Parts: sequence; C-alpha cells; structure tokens
Amino acid sequence: MRRRTFLTAVSASVAFSGAVWHEAAASVRAGASPYGPLGAPDANGLALPAGFTGRVVARTGRSVGGTLWHPAPDGGACFPDGAGWIYVSNSEVPLVGGASAIKFRADGSVERAYRILSGTNLNCAGGATPWNTWLSCEEIFRGRVYETDPYGVRAAQPRNAMGRFKHEAAACDPDHRVIYLTEDESDGCFYRFTPTTWGDLSSGRLDVLCGAGGDSVEWRPVPDPSPAVLERQTRHQVSAARHFDGGEGCHYAAGVCYFTAKGDRKVWAYDVARQTVTAIYDGTGTLDGVDNITGLKGDLYVAEDGGNMEINIITPDGVVAPVVRLDGHAESEITGPAFSPDGTRLYFSSQRGTSGEPAGTGGVTYEVTGPFRR
Repeated sequence: MRRRTFLTAVSASVAFSGAVWHEAAASVRAGASPYGPLGAPDANGLALPAGFTGRVVARTGRSVGGTLWHPAPDGGACFPDGAGWIYVSNSEVPLVGGASAIKFRADGSVERAYRILSGTNLNCAGGATPWNTWLSCEEIFRGRVYETDPYGVRAAQPRNAMGRFKHEAAACDPDHRVIYLTEDESDGCFYRFTPTTWGDLSSGRLDVLCGAGGDSVEWRPVPDPSPAVLERQTRHQVSAARHFDGGEGCHYAAGVCYFTAKGDRKVWAYDVARQTVTAIYDGTGTLDGVDNITGLKGDLYVAEDGGNMEINIITPDGVVAPVVRLDGHAESEITGPAFSPDGTRLYFSSQRGTSGEPAGTGGVTYEVTGPFRR
C-alpha cells in the first residue's frame, strides 16, 4: 500500500467549524495523525489507530434487522432517535436504487432495518437536513432529489424544484437557509437551492455558481431547472457558469461549503461571506480519488474512491493523515462516511467489497468506534 508523502494547498481563507485557515498560505501537509498511526488490519481488513475498534454492521444480500441489505451502498448520514440513532444508506444500482436505514439502540445493537426509498435509479450521495430528513440524489441524466424520512413514517417525495440533472451530493446551510448541490459530470456545476420556505423543499430558486476561474464568484439563476431536452441541461444554460470536473461529496460548516471534484482530485471550499471558491487541496499530492466528505468539530474527513482505500482527516492546522484503511478492497470505493450524533462512531461502506463486483453485490457497511475529536 502507498503511504502519504506530501500535500500542498493554495492560499486560502477558509473557516472550519471552530477553526480558521488564515489569510497566509496554509501548508497542508502529510503529518502525524491526531489519533496516531494505523495498526495492522483486523479480521475485517480494517486498519485503525490504537484505541479504535471496528465491526461489520451489514453486508449486501444478507439480513440486518430483518431486512436484506441493499447492493452498492453509497452516500449516508446519521440521525438522532431518542437514546439511539439511525444510519441511512443509498443504493447506487439502476432501476431499484433507493435507500435503507438501520436503527441502533443506545448500546449500539441493531434494533431493526427497513427501506425508506425504492424504485429510483442510481442513488449515489445526498445530504441530511436540519429537520431530520435525508435527501437521496439520483446520479443519472435528469436525476431527481428525493426527500425521505429516516424514521420510516412518511413517504418519500421528489423535489423537482432542486433541478433535474446528474445529482451527487447535497449540503444544507442553515445559517443562510440554502442547500448546495454537486453535479457528477466532467463539466459539472455547483448549485445553490433557496427554498421559498425554509423546511419546505417543494418550491424555490435554483442558482448556479459563476465566475471566470479566479477565486471571486457569484450566483445566477438557472432559467429552467427541469429541462426536457438535452440542449437545455442545467449546466449549459448560463454561459458564465463555473465548471468542476466530477463533483462529488459536499459538507457545510461554519460559513463554508466544502466539496470535492474527483476529475482533478481537488477539495474546494466556498466561503459564503467572502463569495470566493478556493482549492484547499489542489490534487498534486497522493490523496487519490477524493469522494465523499464529512466533518466533525473542525476536522474534515475525506473518503477515497479507489486509491489505497482510506478515509483521511484534514485538520484545521493543515495536517492530512489516514484514520481508516481497508485492506483487500482494491476494486472498491469508500462511501457514506457519517458520524453518530454523539460523535463516537463513524459509519461508512465499501461499495463493492473484496470482490470488486460492479453490481455492488459484495458491499459491506462498517462502524468504527473510538476517541474521535469532538
């Protein structure tokens, strides 16, 4: 397995939750993880720092909590549920797609599992809302965003006002009452949806990020968010739109929306107050296949699609280091990283597992428990 050597970053002024990237150029570099080095892989192939433990909570095609776990597990999030919590996971397969949920008791045992969305297509990533719903995104031509209920009570609803395009991820910004959206195209765009009423996604305005390539950007309305013909795709409707090569994960914290682009291996940061977008990781290092991204109390956690199958931490002081590695999953990708509400457990999946089977029949969902910084 390759080890991290170095990372570089361009000058940035980017706020993490509880920390700041200062105006001077920040040196993002490989260094010692705040959790220490990774140990030898355990019986499940998980290499973790000392003090951390891991387990398998679900496998594709096997029963978990009375429900068969779906193939190709992808984007995920956690939600509070009394003394316990719920982990939601998408299924990135054609035609049946959808999403499932696992309900955990306070002691971490599985109480039950159930489907919350079915009959959709290639549900890739998505995002949690402040009102505890899960936005499940279709990564297909004219794909939709579906608002689903992690608690399994209300029926899922398509949210067409959020645009019909090859959706990837969503990140809610409760401070400015908007939702950011990424697009998985080689010339994809970065979008902002402003609901007519915060908490109701049935109507609103879709904007696209625009700019000539420098740091300064602006937003312009997308004239037709639900185009019916190829020539009117959302990413081509505004000539000044800024394009990103393969938009992937998206995470908002403290005035900044972080998103990744797999084509150029960059982690971007959109600073709401300054109206700037900056690459905080510029792709010249060895962090491969930047994909899903999440955060916890000032730290970012970036999952790899391929590479050497790691989740890496990016700390506010500019250190990048692996915190999880999966051995024996060379033909897979890490998906759906999400922390339990108390920040002590990290959930994620290997979409294709050790088999690497394209249909994701070997998918495995994990839980890692330990002293995460919170």
